[in-house]
Order: sequence, then C-alpha cells, then structure tokens
Amino acid sequence: MSKNSFKKIVVAYSGGLDTSIIIPWLKENYDNPEIVAVSGNVGQASELEGLEEKAIKTGASKLYVLDLTDDYVDNYIIPTMKAGAVYEDYLLGTSHARPCIAKGLVDIAIKENADAICHGCTGKGNDQVRFELAIKHFAPDMPIIAPWREWDIKSREEEIEYAESHNIPLKINKETNYSKDKNLWHLSHEGLDLENPENEPMYEKEGFLEMGVSPIMAPDTPEYITIKFIKGIPVALNDETMTAKNIILKLNQIGGKNGIGITDIVENRLVGMKSRGVYETPGGTILYKAHEALESICLDKDTMHEKQRLSITFAELVYNGKWFSPLREALSAFVDKTQETVTGSVKLKLYKGNIIKAGVSSEYSLYSEEIATFGESDYDQSDATGFINLFGLPDKVQATVFKNKGK
Repeated sequence: MSKNSFKKIVVAYSGGLDTSIIIPWLKENYDNPEIVAVSGNVGQASELEGLEEKAIKTGASKLYVLDLTDDYVDNYIIPTMKAGAVYEDYLLGTSHARPCIAKGLVDIAIKENADAICHGCTGKGNDQVRFELAIKHFAPDMPIIAPWREWDIKSREEEIEYAESHNIPLKINKETNYSKDKNLWHLSHEGLDLENPENEPMYEKEGFLEMGVSPIMAPDTPEYITIKFIKGIPVALNDETMTAKNIILKLNQIGGKNGIGITDIVENRLVGMKSRGVYETPGGTILYKAHEALESICLDKDTMHEKQRLSITFAELVYNGKWFSPLREALSAFVDKTQETVTGSVKLKLYKGNIIKAGVSSEYSLYSEEIATFGESDYDQSDATGFINLFGLPDKVQATVFKNKGK
C-alpha cells in the first residue's frame, strides 16, 4: 500500500519521546491520515496523566486508554513467574508487557476499521519484534508502520530537536535523556552514562531510582514478610488475602524501601548486539524468590530439574516475542501441571538488598525431617551399599576394561 492510501492509523502511544513525535510525523509523511492513539495501561501510573490532551494537541483524533493491568498480571506475569523464567538475570518486565499491549492495539484497530498500526520501537531493539509478532498473530494482514525504520532521524537528540521545532512538550531534555520503560512489574533504564559498562550506575543520586532506594540507603532493621501461594499463584501477603496484582504492588513498596531488586545487566538482544541496562523489579524479585523456595519442598527431583531446563526455553520465547507461539502455550500447560502441589507459605527476611529465606511450609512438602535427620531414624543406611554397587557398575566395568588394556 502507498503512503497516501492509509486513511486511519492506530498508534501505540505512551506520550514518551518516540511516540510524541510520531503523530505529527505520520501526518506530515502519510498524507494527513486520521491518527487514533492507543495507550495500554500496564501500571505506568503517573505517566498516563495528561496523555489525552497531549495526544490530541499533537494531532490525534482521540486517545484510548486501555486498562490492561489485571490481564497483564494474570495472563502474562504470573504464568512467566510460575515457569521460573529468567533471561540472563532479567525478569522480563518489558518482554511480557509488549504482547499484552499489542493485543489491545489490534482490538482497537479492528474496532476503528484502521488501515495500519504504528509503533515507536527502534530498529535496534527487541520491542519491534515483540509488537509485530503479536500483531501478526491477531491480524496477519494488518500493515505495520515503524517510523524508526523509515525516517531520517538518527538519534534521541535529533528526536528532541524535532519535538522542539514542532512545539511538542517533553518531560525530558538532552541531559536527562535516559530511555525508560515502566509498568507495575519493573522500570528499566538505558542510555547516557549506562552505555559504557565501565560506569557505575548512580544509584544514590536523587531521582535515578524510582521504585525504591539503593541498598546503602535502606533501613538498618530487617523486615519480615510471609507470602502464601495456591497452585503457584500468590494469594496472600502477611496473612491478608489479596489479588496477585495487589500483592505485586504491595511488594513493590516493601521491596523498594529495602533496596530489593536492582539489577545491572549486559544482555544479549535478539537483534544480535549486547545492551546494558539497569532494572528495578522489587516486588517481582521477591515473588520469584518466594516461589522458588516453595517449589524446593513441593516438587520432586525429576520434575524440578526438567522445569529448570525448560525455564530457559520459556524465557527465550518471551524475550524473543513469541508469547503467542504454540511452544510457549505448551510449556505453560506443563508448568501448570507442575504447580498442582505448589501450595504453602514462605517467610522471607528483607535487609539492604538481600532476600533471606526465613522458613517455608506446605501440606504437600516432600521434605521428611524423619528421614533426613542426622539423628536416629528408620532409614536403613546399609541399603546404600547395594545402591552404590549398582549405580557405579558402569564405572567399574569401564575401569576394569581400561586396566586390562593398560590405559
């Protein structure tokens, strides 16, 4: 389709730097189409304030703000957490938010009978893949516009200059131009001094961390919390029953003030380059630790080890934008089966960035103090002799053959 054939374009709109300039750019370069802005609320809170006025002032005909928070937690975050999926120490905060938002974009595009969907992802990042694979899943014939792969703008500094020349208000400037992504699960920081891995992040600088504080600035007294799970899903915090979303939000507050969940990573992007970022995931870090502790007493050895192996595959699928793939869905079915007995409570001690296990219990616990004790028990230690003879038989046969061959 030619540019002048697009009469109505749905734009993924956050109000950040990229999407702030995309609306006027589309109207200038695509023969003045109608622009419908769509913002997916996945917990970015104050970033949504004043968004409608800004979108319309820059040329949009309307703005949809979709409340996706419950969907995001229940259908993306919790399944990933239950899988124990971690990509190179990254808890996938941007990765599993993108397919959730993209599904909402397609819903609005179909409702509005739009000709195309536009996103502000760069050609260097992972998000372009995550958005577009999800769009293709729900609307395989929908044209997708990615301005970063078309326009002459080469940097964020040039974006700021474009915004200033078009009187587009921004909350950032060239000196505070970190690239950030925020939702109810995490906050990422990229760019500026972080682009050089030799530079230590400015954790103690006011305004750098937004979801918590540096461990240095955390309280000198530890804080205890207890999380209850049913079938791998968090259902209560400190004996108060809550939704998973509210547990995450509360853990963000508790973890943040105790300096929990700050990670400095050089990760391998899908597009081939290495990228450095600082992530804040206070509640998520606590939740992963608690869930892992409960699984340690509820899962048998074979299931746990296989689940740990498959968690890497699960994480790679999520990171690479393949949330809606058959394999990810099949792995989630496996994970759900493993979680049938992951029910119980975990007590944790939080102290200056550390999460310390302080007790775990479950009615399905496979841990037997009677068997494992160093004291007297019914365990017959002489059984080990026959076990070791059989277990070590292949080694003994090989050693005998090598000895006879003079090796």
